[in-house]
Amino acid sequence: MTLIEIASLFEARKLSVLEATGLGKDALHIYFGMTLFLTARLAWRGRGGWVAAWLAVLVMACGGEWLDLTAEYSRSTIQPDAAHWHDIWNTMFWPTVLLFVGRWLQPQRAAPAADAPNRGPIEI
Repeated sequence: MTLIEIASLFEARKLSVLEATGLGKDALHIYFGMTLFLTARLAWRGRGGWVAAWLAVLVMACGGEWLDLTAEYSRSTIQPDAAHWHDIWNTMFWPTVLLFVGRWLQPQRAAPAADAPNRGPIEI
């Protein structure tokens, strides 16, 4: 399968999702960005998970726009760069906000007290 065929398939799937949901293109970008961000964050709850989730959304947004550009190029209907940057902005806005406020959303873990006795497993 060539890149142009992959791009055309991507565009067809995107249009079918738009028709099935009744969402606008901008809303679709926002929903997909948030869905991927939250899924990646839930999958990687450890240190660096916020950044990893944000990077996953960035890769998806840039990859999607690259496929859009490829499809437009094959039809000779290339949109202005501002339209593509607008799509990336829509996809990245809320994940970026969550990246910056994420450290305050994560519960703080209490460090074990140094003088607390180690009682080991509970026996019944």
